[in-house]
Amino acid sequence: MENGQIYAAISAAMADISAIGKDKYNQQQGFKFRGIDDVMNALKPILTKNKIFTVPQVLEQTREIKVTAKGGELRYSLLKIAFRFYATDGSFVEAVTLGEGMDSGDKASNKAMAIAYKYALFQVFCIPTEEMTDPDGESYETKHEAKHEQPKPQPKNAENPAETPTNYIMRECSNIGMDMQELGRVRAALVEENIVRNIPTKEMTMQDAKELMDAVKANFREAS
Repeated sequence: MENGQIYAAISAAMADISAIGKDKYNQQQGFKFRGIDDVMNALKPILTKNKIFTVPQVLEQTREIKVTAKGGELRYSLLKIAFRFYATDGSFVEAVTLGEGMDSGDKASNKAMAIAYKYALFQVFCIPTEEMTDPDGESYETKHEAKHEQPKPQPKNAENPAETPTNYIMRECSNIGMDMQELGRVRAALVEENIVRNIPTKEMTMQDAKELMDAVKANFREAS
């Protein structure tokens, strides 16, 4: 709809929005994050004031089940969702985002929807996030297919005395092609299954880090 009210309404809402801090704490990985409830509590009165409402539509869904060595199932859900932000005259703008969730029960898609909605709100309203890291400042190594070369023998006890538990976990994840987000989900499941202890990463010893990564490698496989 040309010259609709939604453009002015979103601009007015952006003027009312302040930064949303990281008030939640992830016990497993030892970092703070913004929960969907933090975002909703901050935006609900602003959206109401500016007469904006949202209608979601799931465009695509991918589901996957993984199991632990103990037989527990983990359900992964990846959703592609279109969110339409409407004004009272029917004009709207549409944002399409992805959300990924994991749960041992039936909440994987619910979590994926919440994540997708949170980032749609952040991007449409350009919400300040205080200390958000620019992705250009991050780099990761990816796992490549193994070449047919004889591996060089490594001394069994050759450990880097300066290596930290965090660096060890990141290196091992890189070796198996797992990113930190995936590790967080897998680790939460291992804690739930009482396979590893619930220790924040910053408080881990090297032995704790090795036990975690050994459990990650040994207990997870794709369900057939």
